[in-house]
This record gives sequence, C-alpha cells and structure tokens, in this order.
Amino acid sequence: MAGFEPIVVFVTTANFEEARRIADALVLEKKAACVNIVPGVHSIYRWEGKIEHSDEHLLIVKTRAALFTEVADTIKSLHSYKVPEIIALPIIDSNPDYIAWLGLETEGA
Repeated sequence: MAGFEPIVVFVTTANFEEARRIADALVLEKKAACVNIVPGVHSIYRWEGKIEHSDEHLLIVKTRAALFTEVADTIKSLHSYKVPEIIALPIIDSNPDYIAWLGLETEGA
C-alpha cells in the first residue's frame, strides 16, 4: 500500500445528527476509512466581528491526501455552516497495519 499519503481531517459540526450524516457519507463513499465523532467540544472563535461560543462535535476523518478535495466537497454539501472547518494534517507515523487498512478502505474512491 506504499505510495499514498495518509491524512487526518478535522471538521466541527453543529450537532450529532450533522456529524453522523457527514461521517456516514464519507465512509459509505470510501472517501474515508474511519471517522470518529467526538462530542462535547466547546469552540470559541471570532465570527463576523464578534466572539462566539458554540458547543460542537468534532469529526476526525482518516483518509488519503489525494481524496482531500472530494472529502471537502462532500463535507461542504452536507454541512450547515457557511464556512465549515475542514483542516487536513499529515500522518507522519503510524502502525503500518493501520495505514495499510486505511489504504484498502479508501481504494477506488
């Protein structure tokens, strides 16, 4: 499974239902091997000139760098936010068996 760059994508959502809808779509379409939903994230941010506080859910998406655009497009199409957080980070090291599984589960997407 050499030759692909594994990444982790972080996405915050307004609620569990939205998080689940996005996670299901990504895994079903083989755009992600796994998506974790972490509830209870409290975000503080500036939006339209004001400081905001929101209770959100965090998605941790495991995928390939080559699929990032497709992943982002799917997220945007299902997300309620005008500007959703979609941040990709490289996986610099991991259990080789896990990375091989990630590659198999996202093959042909």
